[in-house]
Amino acid sequence: MLPFDNIEGFENVSPAIQWAIVIVGGLLILVALFAVIVEIVLFFKYIKYNRTMNSAGINGEEVARRMLDENGLQHIKVSVKGSFLFGNSYSHYFKKIRLRRRTIKKNSISSLAMGAQKVGLAVLDKEGDKDMKTRIALTPLIYFGPIAFIPLIAVGVIADIIFFNFSGVVSIISVAASLAFYLLSFILSIMVLKTEVKAQKRCLELLKQENLANDQEIEMMKSLFKLYNIEYINDIIIELLQMILRILEIVAKIQASSSSSSNS
Repeated sequence: MLPFDNIEGFENVSPAIQWAIVIVGGLLILVALFAVIVEIVLFFKYIKYNRTMNSAGINGEEVARRMLDENGLQHIKVSVKGSFLFGNSYSHYFKKIRLRRRTIKKNSISSLAMGAQKVGLAVLDKEGDKDMKTRIALTPLIYFGPIAFIPLIAVGVIADIIFFNFSGVVSIISVAASLAFYLLSFILSIMVLKTEVKAQKRCLELLKQENLANDQEIEMMKSLFKLYNIEYINDIIIELLQMILRILEIVAKIQASSSSSSNS
């Protein structure tokens, strides 16, 4: 579906807005395709390193537990199940590190990297890192915020009916709600990237200090983390393009509606 397919009277929109919508929509498709390629490369590298045993001879659960204990985080649990939804993750609210089933019990490079990196996030949390604080504060808004916005969107629909006589003009409230979520997602994506990179750097330092990884293994983990970072950057670009596209669509709808009203 093209970005302007849902805009009635698109031919009445100014050429500049038309071209902007087409260009941004095209960029969004290209970035999405690139993101798929990165995910494929990341998948195969993850599998490759998950079949490569680490020199310390410990699995993801063991490295996470050992590093947590040595950094005064004995209260943080390590999930032995993981989940499809959360995958490899650290939860500030549940005080838990989750690791995927296919890595948690393996003595592999991937297991070492994932377990240690999530400990890095827990350490940032303990130290009160400002970027980590922002990430933690925004996370509930992204997951549960839509529930709170339902009444506001309902009010917006009523406003459309009362004030615009079913003309289809987007109300200020519903537009604000829509753009707010794009903006929140964009900011959260930036915070995720910043904190993940910090956690990667911290975990590699800890692994070297505690002699849990040699130089070759550190380089392998760096290459794995690099692909994850590219994936995060793709997410940021996609969020930004979606937000721009949404704004352009709103401007186009207003122009099309105004043109239709003047012609009638």
